[in-house]
Amino acid sequence: MKVTLTAVNRGPFWGDKGREAAVAVNSKKVAVYVLAVFVLYVIITDPAKAADYVQIGFEGISDAAKAIGEFMTWIANGGDS
Repeated sequence: MKVTLTAVNRGPFWGDKGREAAVAVNSKKVAVYVLAVFVLYVIITDPAKAADYVQIGFEGISDAAKAIGEFMTWIANGGDS
């Protein structure tokens, strides 16, 4: 009886799907870091403009919440115009 042992190099991931997922995670990390650096750059170089961006963002969130509330009220009233 002959037994052959072979080394299988699977690494931290098995197959290509794991490696693709690792690349996606690394790409996501890079994108988050780039975004964080950009935000810090804008805040440091022009705080007034950064405050305007934050205000615009909160106004957008507020408008979206208001629209959802109006839609839910419309549904609760039976969808009548």
